[in-house]
Amino acid sequence: MSVHHNPLGPKLPAPEAAEILASVPLLAAYFRRVSVEMPDELVAIFNAQGLTARHGAVLSQLAVTENVGVTQLARVIGVSLSTASELIGDLGRAGIVERREDPTDRRRTLVRLSLQHRASVEQLVASRAAPLVRVLEGLSDRDRQGFAAGLRAWAAEVRNWPAPTVDEQTS
Repeated sequence: MSVHHNPLGPKLPAPEAAEILASVPLLAAYFRRVSVEMPDELVAIFNAQGLTARHGAVLSQLAVTENVGVTQLARVIGVSLSTASELIGDLGRAGIVERREDPTDRRRTLVRLSLQHRASVEQLVASRAAPLVRVLEGLSDRDRQGFAAGLRAWAAEVRNWPAPTVDEQTS
């Protein structure tokens, strides 16, 4: 894919990227409407506790990983350790997650979904992931690996945003 140079700032994507770029707002809108598919139990907790989409990102990870360390969780969702700790604290006060000391390393805290809310969280995550799961199941192993590599690369680039300025790029 070629890239068009924009003398005023970042490079513009080539016309063949238009289809990809057109998909981004559609996907963003899909993820913003999470509360439409959220079980009533979770909606009530999120509203009462002032929880946000960032808390939902934690729940998505915990739904697929039984016991995860706070440091690992911070790395996976792309936030600082202090932010991850704060999000987990909020979810703990809401009763959605449980924290415990790692029996093999007392300095490490493990986090998991509470049994009381596990089914609701799993229902939400499965519902939200269903379109992606269907797409992945329809791809060859090679295409699935390429798709995953592209998403990881894009996520890494977004984590490093803002991009260097024009002056930084030319120096």
